[in-house]
Amino acid sequence: MGKSRKKGILVLKVGSSVITVERGVLDAATIEEIVRQIILLRQMGYDVLLVSSGAIAAGMQRLGLKKKPAYLPEVQACAAVGQTQLMNAYDTYFKCRKTNTAQILLTQDDINDRTRYLNARNTIQALLKNGAVPIVNENDTVSTEEIKFGDNDRLSGLVANLIEAKRLLILSNVDGLYKTDLRDKTKKVLMKKVDRVTEEVEDLADEGLSKFGTGGMRTKLETAKMVTNSGIDCVILNGRAKGALVDLMSGSSVGTVFPAAQPKISARKRWIAYSSKTAGAVRVDGGAKDVLTRKNRSLLPSGITGCTGKFGAGETVSIQDEGGREFARGISYYSSAEINKIKGKQTVHIEDVLGYKYYDEVVHRDNLVLMDRA
Repeated sequence: MGKSRKKGILVLKVGSSVITVERGVLDAATIEEIVRQIILLRQMGYDVLLVSSGAIAAGMQRLGLKKKPAYLPEVQACAAVGQTQLMNAYDTYFKCRKTNTAQILLTQDDINDRTRYLNARNTIQALLKNGAVPIVNENDTVSTEEIKFGDNDRLSGLVANLIEAKRLLILSNVDGLYKTDLRDKTKKVLMKKVDRVTEEVEDLADEGLSKFGTGGMRTKLETAKMVTNSGIDCVILNGRAKGALVDLMSGSSVGTVFPAAQPKISARKRWIAYSSKTAGAVRVDGGAKDVLTRKNRSLLPSGITGCTGKFGAGETVSIQDEGGREFARGISYYSSAEINKIKGKQTVHIEDVLGYKYYDEVVHRDNLVLMDRA
């Protein structure tokens, strides 16, 4: 059995636009170049996990389809055919470099369920320890609209959280995020660093600066916001630029860098924030929001003004301010029915209202995470 590399884990997300050419044909030269760089990154001391799009596009090409089907089973059929082509392409070039690959297919349910989440993490860690390169994709052949990730940008962010990656590297077909040059409105300039993904930064994605396959720049920014808030660095860079990955990890200025927020939050809190599915929401007053965001306290019933959705004790809930904006998530000690009875009450009155009391807190601070750490 081999050893995991000391410098940490890099998650590489490769978009369809990077590894396919016209009509979804897989670009062998680009795939070989990505594999070459992954081998070099491993030699530099990093473990590497790959999240790769391209299966549906490759399947469409193999089946002779000119446009993506509208009917879900037909899309899943394309994925089933294309996934074989995609894995074979990667495996061929890794095998030439005496490196094993492993296919991992996930659905949103695998991430939502805490036990399956931990099982996936343990499997990936075992593969890395044995020197293999895990290649992750959404299990499109069984996913339904209710359990889909939406796009592989988000999947790559969830996987980065899952394995506590050092960096998430999102490979696109442009050099990074651009903004309008203030000195010449007709030109765009590459943003080398974005300290925080604000609404103003997200609006840059709507300027039509790049064209992607499924996700687009906005989903990449949403993913960058998610992982940096979890304490993981993120970089958006050009996957077609030869040597860009190695140059970046060697210290060169490449792409747009999104530095991690500090301090890094725990693995459990990352799961609560981004991987577990919210079952409902509780709304709090201004005083409660201030206590939660500024003083690192627990959520008490006295600060709750409303509750929506139907959920049981132990489920993840969205915590919203008076305007309905989510600012935190947490695991509730009480059900929605119980919260609706004790909202606005002091903790000493919980037992009087319910006839029992589990805890003073509705959401304990150890099970609560802020969604936007400025």
